Amino acid sequence: MKTKALLLLSALALLCSCGKSSEPGLVRVEGGLVQGIVEDGMTVFKGIPFAAPPVGELRWKAPQPVIPWDGVRMADSFSPGPYSNMPFGEQSEDCLYLNIWTPAESPKDKLPVMVWIYGGGFSMGNAAFYDGTNLAKKGVVFVAPNYRVGRIGLMAHPELSAESPEGVSGNYGLLDQIAALKWVKENIAAFGGDPEKVTIFGESAGAISVSMLCASPLAKGLFRGAISQSGGSFGPVLPKSYPGENMQKLETAEQEGLKYMESVGAKSIADLRAMDAKTLSAQSVVTGGAWPIVDGYVIPDDQYKMYEEGNFNDVAILVGYNSDEGDSFGFYNDPKEQIAAVYERYEDYAERLIEAYPMSETETPKSGRDLGRDSAFGWQTWIWGRLQNDHGKQPVYLYYFDQDPGYPEDSPKYGHGSPHGQDVDYVFNSFRGEVSEPDRILCDYMMEYWTNFAKYGDPNGKGDNPNLPVWPLFKNENSQVMVLTADKPHPAPVPDEASMWVLDEYFAWRRSQE
Repeated sequence: MKTKALLLLSALALLCSCGKSSEPGLVRVEGGLVQGIVEDGMTVFKGIPFAAPPVGELRWKAPQPVIPWDGVRMADSFSPGPYSNMPFGEQSEDCLYLNIWTPAESPKDKLPVMVWIYGGGFSMGNAAFYDGTNLAKKGVVFVAPNYRVGRIGLMAHPELSAESPEGVSGNYGLLDQIAALKWVKENIAAFGGDPEKVTIFGESAGAISVSMLCASPLAKGLFRGAISQSGGSFGPVLPKSYPGENMQKLETAEQEGLKYMESVGAKSIADLRAMDAKTLSAQSVVTGGAWPIVDGYVIPDDQYKMYEEGNFNDVAILVGYNSDEGDSFGFYNDPKEQIAAVYERYEDYAERLIEAYPMSETETPKSGRDLGRDSAFGWQTWIWGRLQNDHGKQPVYLYYFDQDPGYPEDSPKYGHGSPHGQDVDYVFNSFRGEVSEPDRILCDYMMEYWTNFAKYGDPNGKGDNPNLPVWPLFKNENSQVMVLTADKPHPAPVPDEASMWVLDEYFAWRRSQE
């Protein structure tokens, strides 16, 4: 109680410090005082620590409490991002910091909060790459934390499991995300945010993280809404992984950790902790990255089964995917290679899926890409909505992003649909260079939908914009998605739903083999 009282008292320093003021105030958070800067009419705080640096003996451990500091900490520059499998901005193992954009003029404003979780295949990412200015201008507090990725953030190992109080290892990056959400819960009121109105959102690995947080008991009560842009984690838990079937059990991941340790010439976890983080990250390029796992603690079980049993965080969800994600995943230019890959992955269900998503050894129509799209993203999103409707009480909204990416006529991708990641610029209004009028219009729609959802749990808002096309609830019967396109967003049947039912049978068959 004493800590919360101090936070509330110190929050008074934000009076007249956010929004229109030219002098940002001091804010007391866990650890000490921080001072932000004023940018573009709002107060911005960069590089606030939400956990202790995960270095030395804290490498491959759950995030620990913030180390307090004396005096005022200037929050005027971004921290490095985590070490990743490739160059991706400034990097450091000391990376557990977050950034905040707030338009609040007083802590009493209690604005809704949007917490962004970046993508990057759990192999790369950096919160500094996402500017929250334009979303914050819509009346929300925007927060972007870093989290550990790659082998440093997601390695399981028998020694690590043995030293853990919970007897598990591997999901350190997810624990970072949960630690950041706990920090938001305890501290965001001082920035004019409402800790009871937190929405998490992310794209790709960030969207998959959102899905996992919706299932993790450790994240219960930390958010009331979730937005997933090309995510979901409802595939079966198997030793071999493919896009959409990425999850492994702790025991399998521990064996992968032993192989990794051997590959870098280490004999023990102590040896690994003594090695330079940059060297370990560089080695991950050779040995492959890492992925969250079913550890029985952070992620208790197969997420599909958890939803069937009602064991999930029942919050409002807004989830969707892009029309041509298969352009980025699971697609081959050579038709024969495409067919061979389908038989290798889908085995007994290959012929049925080739019939559902027609393809041949002489041509590669979009249906071949659509199988890759739906196995990794479409089915994950669709089944998430269906399971939530069957076993939860909170509303479900689904979308299908289908905006012309503008490939030139001489491009081999001319005529293709929206690739993986195209939607991010529309949510953040982060386009570079000139923006076409159709793109600007769609961007305006999407930013309003997203921030309305954060404010009200409904992308339609309170009906205060009669020009905003109505987004219907997703229902299991006569289901519809909101097609997000510059021609004007509109409801439509789920694309390729009949084909996804065949894919659903495939996943059920795979799950029976667990």
